[in-house]
Amino acid sequence: MIRIIIAEDQLLLRGALAALLSLEDDIEVVAEANDGLEALKLIKLHKPNVLVTDIEMPKYSGIEVAQKLKRENSNIRILIVTTFARPGYLQRARDAGVTGYILKDTSSDELSQAVRTVASGGTVIAPELSQASWVLPDSLNDREREILRLAEAGKTNKQISKALNLTLGTVRNYLTEAMHKLGASNRIEAFRTARENGWL
Repeated sequence: MIRIIIAEDQLLLRGALAALLSLEDDIEVVAEANDGLEALKLIKLHKPNVLVTDIEMPKYSGIEVAQKLKRENSNIRILIVTTFARPGYLQRARDAGVTGYILKDTSSDELSQAVRTVASGGTVIAPELSQASWVLPDSLNDREREILRLAEAGKTNKQISKALNLTLGTVRNYLTEAMHKLGASNRIEAFRTARENGWL
């Protein structure tokens, strides 16, 4: 029996995924999480074989959950089910140890087969994303990503420096470096480029 946890912040979709996968004789949904933090707690509690997770969720994204589990040397397998066919997301997911990445318009049969493949140690990547493996990799570091997210949220450099306990000059340096890496002429263009590529 493959024991899974589903992490998805949209209640209707989470319920649909759970109902579909519960129809399979060899798959058991042991818990459902509304956000990344809850997913981590439930994983420790239930010790499932597979986490089926969305990317964009409150508290921790699916990729951040995967990164934390990788740091903990967890042996749980991770299948991302998302609407985002973004190369940057796929690359970051793979770097975090994710071995399954499929889109939400996948059929129920393909979904259950993806769970089985990931659970058995295999890799599943949506055909639509096969070209994504050839794109330029994400060159941003975690601090640059964090600062760009705050800039995207409308924070000024001064507010960012206070929020992250950094000097104003350090924040400017990180933003300048991020803009340089992204070929952007200003912070707005930088966070838009990063967002469109799935690097945030």
